[in-house]
Amino acid sequence: SDAEEYQPPIWKSYLYQLQQEAPRPKRIICPREVENRPKYYGREFHGIISREQADEILAGVEGAYILRESQRQPGCYTLALRFGNQTLNYRLFYDGKHFVGEKRFESIHDLVTDGLITLYIETKASEYISKMTTNPIYEHIGYATLLRDKVSRRLSRTKNESRKASVTSEENTPVEKITSLVRRAALTQNDNHFNYEKAHNFKVHTFRGPHWCEYCANFMWGLIAQGVRCSDCGLNVHKQCSKYVPNDCQPDLKRIKRVYCCDLTTLVKAHNTQRPMVVDSCIREIEARGLKSEGLYRVSGFTEHIEDVKMAFDRDGEKADISASIYPDINIIAGALKLYFRDLPIPVITYDTYSKFIEAAKISNPDERLEAIHEVLMLLPAAHYETLRYLMIHLKKVTLHEKENFMNAENLGIVFGPTLMRPPEDSTLATLNDMRYQKLIVQILIENEDVLF
Repeated sequence: SDAEEYQPPIWKSYLYQLQQEAPRPKRIICPREVENRPKYYGREFHGIISREQADEILAGVEGAYILRESQRQPGCYTLALRFGNQTLNYRLFYDGKHFVGEKRFESIHDLVTDGLITLYIETKASEYISKMTTNPIYEHIGYATLLRDKVSRRLSRTKNESRKASVTSEENTPVEKITSLVRRAALTQNDNHFNYEKAHNFKVHTFRGPHWCEYCANFMWGLIAQGVRCSDCGLNVHKQCSKYVPNDCQPDLKRIKRVYCCDLTTLVKAHNTQRPMVVDSCIREIEARGLKSEGLYRVSGFTEHIEDVKMAFDRDGEKADISASIYPDINIIAGALKLYFRDLPIPVITYDTYSKFIEAAKISNPDERLEAIHEVLMLLPAAHYETLRYLMIHLKKVTLHEKENFMNAENLGIVFGPTLMRPPEDSTLATLNDMRYQKLIVQILIENEDVLF
């Protein structure tokens, strides 16, 4: 079977073994009842005592800990922890959870357990950790080739079955799981795959049970927040390893919960399309029955109906029915398309290129201005560029029916300028100052789409 053919990588267990060897926390209970003890601390709280007293209480017991109130700063609390034959003191905070650094814990016991693991591993393996990212399994040519060969054989058998196998095979017990590495290898083999570069969307994650980094193959140590997970493709790596992972995220459709408000590149890679299917579907519908509609894109459709279209795309994806039998008013479809662009977390004309487009629009010489706009277009991410190109071709078609729809390039520029580009800082003044340049940019893109794209 496919699951039996797949050989998971040999995970490096050195750091896991160190975690198992780390000292266990030993709570030293205060023998007397302490007045004014904070309700979120237990009997390990010893009240106001000095560092020297804390050192005496903890002496000779590795992993022992107490909590104390500072003599110098009443109301401030300290975790005193015995490690490496010395007492370490950490300023302790509570905001519903306990913390001394970035990580937040439900209990002091968990905080100390995680701290001892981290201290022990960093003491024993500091040099090893510093070299973890060299020669990572992620970039191992033999390993990557092996995956591609196996996935190619699957794809040649039947595409439908291979898609299921490449995403997950958790029911097959011979293998713990087919990782996101396999899915990426599978997608590179897909005939229709569009190779747009996309950075991973890493977020700090708490893993239940032992987990290994899919970049360096080393154990991810600690109790909580042991590493980061890409919320788009599911790649699990150390926080330090995430800096070295290439921009090769292949989003998993199961992780993309909606269509609107989703990053443009993420959406097209998840659906394996050149452009967002919302754009394709809406433009197809508009060109089929709405090019001669008076005030197209300027006249608003009913907001409730536009929201219905949005919900249909979020729920049904490319199967959403936006035909005339459901939405006879073409302005609803045009409104849904504009709403999609407005809802993008990063506009079609990205924040990174916004100021360059505005500066290009200010150039008085038409030829130089066109050249400058073309240069900035080349800086757009591939999916953004392709979406903008396709939209401008469509809007050019709209202007060819100006006699019927009364929409020329300037009118469309007024409508689409603030829809396709927004200033990076949320400033009303900047938006107002730039509006005429936003309009001009879109107008120039429509009028010169055959030259610029």
